[in-house]
Amino acid sequence: MKNIMLTIEYDGTNYSGWQLQLNAPSIQEEVEKALHKLTGENIKINGAGRTDARVHARGQVANFYTEATILPERFSKALNGLLPEDISIVASQEVPEDFHARYSAIGKRYAYHIYMGQNRSPILRNFSMQVSYKLDLGIMKEASELLLGTHDFAGFMSTGSSVKDTIRTIHSIKMDLKDSSLWFRFEGNGFLYNMVRIIVGTLVKLGRGAMTPQQLLRMLEEKDRSLGGPTAQPQGLYLEKVYY
Repeated sequence: MKNIMLTIEYDGTNYSGWQLQLNAPSIQEEVEKALHKLTGENIKINGAGRTDARVHARGQVANFYTEATILPERFSKALNGLLPEDISIVASQEVPEDFHARYSAIGKRYAYHIYMGQNRSPILRNFSMQVSYKLDLGIMKEASELLLGTHDFAGFMSTGSSVKDTIRTIHSIKMDLKDSSLWFRFEGNGFLYNMVRIIVGTLVKLGRGAMTPQQLLRMLEEKDRSLGGPTAQPQGLYLEKVYY
């Protein structure tokens, strides 16, 4: 029995998210179907994180156990011949028996893309949130620094989450503007449900002048989701890397 780790890239546009769901297409379902065709085994894979509907990934990680005699590094090419065009196995390798894609992770990096064009872009509509108004990037960067470090981020989590421990550490928040594309990159030891999208939506509200850094700090300290901005759209979010 081998434990195989997959690094997966996907366009989440046509899926209900990573996690297997009844009556809705998912990334997990497609990978498990391909594994069954390849090995004849009924394999369940463990994902590093549950990306939502329309969210993308460049570096999602999953692991599974198999008795197949296929060389570990050959799984990527073999699976890619069975997967739809919007899902690709970037790499495959054997890992220790106790490795778990989710529980062995020590951190993640997410990216968020905002297209700051005056006209809507048919090409970028599935891969960015489009903003046609001006943003004060200086004050957005200043405010983002208030979120660095270890905090209780309960105010930056969607309601309905069953997570009890809402303390997380954000190591860095970077902003990069090139032409009309504004990219955020977040690195931390973990992120709550919709946390990155809520941070982005709140920073955009702040950049429009509709709130102040002091209000963001109050949102953090009082753990009050209602004080922030809207949850940014899912199609701008990318899971870039999982750290082990």
